[in-house]
Amino acid sequence: MSSRMIDKVRALQNTRSGEGRTTGSAEFQHIKERMHAELVESLDFEMVRNTPRDELVARLRDSLTRTIRSRNLPLNQAEQGQLVDELLDDLLGLGPLEPLLRDPDISDILINGHDNVYVEKGGKLSKVDVNFHDNTRLMHVIDRIVGAIGRRVDESNPMVDARLQDGSRVNAIIPPLALDGPVVSIRRFGKKPVGVQDLIRHGSVPRPILAVLRACVRSKLNIIISGGTGTGKTTMLNVLSSFIPQGERIITIEDAAELRLQQPHVVRLETRPPNLEGTGEVTARDLVKNSLRMRPDRIILGEIRGDEAIDMLQAMNTGHDGSFGTIHANTPRDALSRLETMVGMGMPNLTDRTIREMISRAVNVVVQLSRLNDGSRRLIKVTEITGMEGSVICTQDVFVFEQTTVDKDGKVRGVFRSTGIRPKFAEVFARYGIQLSKELTSFSVRI
Repeated sequence: MSSRMIDKVRALQNTRSGEGRTTGSAEFQHIKERMHAELVESLDFEMVRNTPRDELVARLRDSLTRTIRSRNLPLNQAEQGQLVDELLDDLLGLGPLEPLLRDPDISDILINGHDNVYVEKGGKLSKVDVNFHDNTRLMHVIDRIVGAIGRRVDESNPMVDARLQDGSRVNAIIPPLALDGPVVSIRRFGKKPVGVQDLIRHGSVPRPILAVLRACVRSKLNIIISGGTGTGKTTMLNVLSSFIPQGERIITIEDAAELRLQQPHVVRLETRPPNLEGTGEVTARDLVKNSLRMRPDRIILGEIRGDEAIDMLQAMNTGHDGSFGTIHANTPRDALSRLETMVGMGMPNLTDRTIREMISRAVNVVVQLSRLNDGSRRLIKVTEITGMEGSVICTQDVFVFEQTTVDKDGKVRGVFRSTGIRPKFAEVFARYGIQLSKELTSFSVRI
């Protein structure tokens, strides 16, 4: 580093108290940029590829620390540590995203251009002091994310879905569609999958309802998980899938693989976008059709959003019981209407009545989730599909959550209760030797 640069940083040091300096300053960033460039030039990338990550991090950290000290840079100990961490994040990770990804309490990271970043914690959004220097640097991070799973994003393909190594879901949209710079949305998934006890502890679903849902899975009922954005559909799908017996063959189909099933016999399939020539696309419908030739015991469709609904319903109707899927809808009735619309768009020659009969025969239960005003995610209905009456699909609510008040801390309070209606699927439970009469007809839990 030049003596002129060192003089500039020393001048900066003289104007601030040692521990109170800000590593986000222009001078600090200038040092970081210079050292980053020198580090990249000196690296043996063959060595980087062949060295285990933990060993590589340790070696680079030691080398960077010695370099900083040997040049007598006017940085205190905290700043030296920060500089090393940021350089390692830039080189081996996702730059400024890395500290956010290490925070287990962050559920969403929302990047609106290089210097406008928000996170969600505990259901509340707040802006954080994180930036990517410029939009070019942010684009490099996006390219690193999507390139890791063989996808691309550019002006001809400006929208992309991807995932991180920990399973977190990523969506990116770039200019010219995003007018103020690249926009990235990251839905986090904890390192440890959310389990049954977590849902009970957080008041999302009480134990008796989970016992009934477990029985629904064990007795091979077809289940649709419905909810709006951020209501916990994927989490619920993971929890329900944990109830599947170990000896069954499960095939999952997703746009970006994020389900984390614990069973030993799981086949994971992922859709593929078209290549640069516009060919090679593999859709969810293609994968659902192919999965039927793979001897599945269960088919799990990460999200039903198009004409793959046709093949999913047909699979449910032709011996592939116990299958799951999620759908974006605010009520169970809306979920059925969306399914009807998707099937109708894919098979316009079918009458409305025929489509509804297909749905009523295929789907047994709709699990409705919602995100409440306090940011909590909660199951609000378990609805059974009972058949057809005329040209209308008949449903009945088995469990409901009723909000009663909001306490002084802003937390939503209410009651989970059974409606008292004995569902038809209780007969299916009996065939599988499952007895849950009390949970089905006389249950109430206040939270």
